[in-house]
Amino acid sequence: MRKTLLVIPLLALLAGASALLTSCGTPGAETSAQAAVRAYPLNYCLVSGDKIGEMGDPVKTVYKGQEFKFCCKDCVKDFNKDPDKFMKKLAEAEQKGK
Repeated sequence: MRKTLLVIPLLALLAGASALLTSCGTPGAETSAQAAVRAYPLNYCLVSGDKIGEMGDPVKTVYKGQEFKFCCKDCVKDFNKDPDKFMKKLAEAEQKGK
């Protein structure tokens, strides 16, 4: 009975360690979700119009597989209110750039 009580937690510990190692994957390897993210093609913030990097490091987020870069955290808040509006603005800006 004592051996059984010791074996059960040991098996749970091993199962947890195995799951943790499996989820870590190979360092530097991208998951399919990460590989599918499209890079932000513009050099300015879609919300404010300010050049990316003028206010320090850009704030980044991903929406529906598209990376977005913002000049500040406040612009991310505005983006999150209606992200589809900014997806449309991005598509329009890309069309103008072609």
